[in-house]
Amino acid sequence: MPLPKLSRLRTPRLRTPRLKRRPRQPGEARPPRFRLTRRRRRHLVQAVMLGCVLALAPSTWMHAVADSRIRTVAEVPARDVAVVFGAGLWSGRPTPYLAHRLDAAAELYRAGKVKVVLVTGDNSREEYDEPDAMRTYLVGRGVPDDRIVSDYAGFDTWDSCVRAKKIFGVDRAVLVTQGFHVRRAVALCGAAGVESYGVGVAEPHDATWYYGGIREVFASGKAAAEALVRPDPMFLGPAETGVAEALAAGGGGAR
Repeated sequence: MPLPKLSRLRTPRLRTPRLKRRPRQPGEARPPRFRLTRRRRRHLVQAVMLGCVLALAPSTWMHAVADSRIRTVAEVPARDVAVVFGAGLWSGRPTPYLAHRLDAAAELYRAGKVKVVLVTGDNSREEYDEPDAMRTYLVGRGVPDDRIVSDYAGFDTWDSCVRAKKIFGVDRAVLVTQGFHVRRAVALCGAAGVESYGVGVAEPHDATWYYGGIREVFASGKAAAEALVRPDPMFLGPAETGVAEALAAGGGGAR
C-alpha cells in the first residue's frame, strides 16, 4: 500500500527591516554626489601611474648603479678588503644566511682575492655580538685571526658603508652578501665613497629568500634617501687603524 504524500512544510521567510531614510527638511540642500567624470578618471589614472613610477624609481636606480659590478667569487677583481655584512645570530652563532656570506669571504681569502676581511654587524647589546661570532666562524674556516677586523657598529647597510670609509679608511672593497641585497650594498657603498664590487651569495628560493626580496623593494626607498641626504651613521666615533695594521702585517698596501 503506497504511503500518503507528506505536504511540504513552508517556513516563514524572515525579512530584514529596511532603515527609513530621514526625510529631508524644507530648505535643506541635497547632499553632494561624487561623479567620476572623464577628466577625473584621467587624473586618477595619471596619479596611479605617477605613484608606480615613484615606487619603482629607487629600485631602478640601484640596478642601474650596481648591475655591472656584481660578480661571482671566481670572477671578482682582487681587492685588499672584503666587507661582510651581518645577518643575524641563532643562539650566538651565525644564521645560515650569514654563514653562507662568511663561507664566500673565506673562499675569497683562500683564493688570494682579498687580504683582510672586515666583518660589520650589530653589537648594541652585551648579549648580542655579531662581529665576534663572525670572527669565530671565519677562524674556523681557515682565515687567520689577525686578518679579520671587526666593526661593532654596523647597524645597517648605510652605517656599515660609511664606517668602512670614514672609520677604517677603506676606499675599495669586495662586498659579500646575498644576491637580493648585494645591489643595495654596492649602491650605498658607492654613495659613501667606497668603490666596490659585490659578490651575491646564491640561496635556495625559500621563505627567507622571498621575504628578503620583498623587503628590498621597500628598503630601496630608504637607500635612495640615504644616498641623497648622506646622513651620519648612528655611531661614528674616532678613526681606527685595524684594517691598515692587518694589511701591513700581511704585506699588503691599499689597493
